[in-house]
Amino acid sequence: MKFLRNLKKETPLHMMLIPGIILLIIFSYIPMFGVIIAFQKFVPAKGLFGDQQFVGLENFKYVFNLPNFRSVIFNTIFIAFFKIVLGLIVPLVVTLLINELKNVLLKKGIQTAIYLPHFLSWVVLGGIFIDILSPSDGIVNRIIEMFGGDPVFFLGSNATFRGTMIATETWKEFGYGTIVYLAAVTGIDPGLYEAAKIDGANRWQQIWHVTLPGIRVVIVLMTVLSLGNVLNAGFDQIFNLYSPPVYETGDILDTFVYRIGLLDAQFGVATAVGLFKSFISLIFVSVSYYAADKYADYKLF
Repeated sequence: MKFLRNLKKETPLHMMLIPGIILLIIFSYIPMFGVIIAFQKFVPAKGLFGDQQFVGLENFKYVFNLPNFRSVIFNTIFIAFFKIVLGLIVPLVVTLLINELKNVLLKKGIQTAIYLPHFLSWVVLGGIFIDILSPSDGIVNRIIEMFGGDPVFFLGSNATFRGTMIATETWKEFGYGTIVYLAAVTGIDPGLYEAAKIDGANRWQQIWHVTLPGIRVVIVLMTVLSLGNVLNAGFDQIFNLYSPPVYETGDILDTFVYRIGLLDAQFGVATAVGLFKSFISLIFVSVSYYAADKYADYKLF
């Protein structure tokens, strides 16, 4: 039978999926049983399936009535939104610029240099940014003072903290984001550029009428995938760089859950916040998939 022949032929490929599927089950599906904690006054000593007190929606009411919860939501959406926007625009612009380079060695050197920060953890980068952004002896403030400006406390001021988080995250990840766009650009038929030249199109017109339409589907795909992270403002980055003075503008859902769940041991409340975050993310992902299908004629599934 054709089905059995194809199955035998593709068996090695299916075997390669097994480790990923196992990890997905262990870390994504099994933990879903713990969602029940969001509706309980959870006591760890009684165990997950112990005689826990069911409180219904009380954990949700409690957290929604906290005086700082609205600012946490706003900070999360604000930081995540601008990270998403810049995370789409900056790699695209850099890709178009790199694509215009004729020197292959220079092009590869730039690609390698801008990729490297992605592979550094925020534990390492956090220490680096704390040093270079220091208001007393950081190199950035030294440069500002050279031009007659006053030192700026980038990581300790509510006026600058959010912008610093957005800028540093964009710097770290934009190089890695260009990989997908560059791969898409290389798939464009060179004959289209030749035809555009014959029609008298300059380089900007070729970019606008050939390159961008050629990677339109990839741009839509990256946009759709990024919208699912609208409530993921970057726990590891902010956790390593924030401090109590900037909780007003830097505290996000993930850091809030960390403090209220692990430090204050309010596990039910922390789970309720996590469930709320997952529900909102599901809505954004569903809407973005629908929009991609309706306006860009692109389907992920």
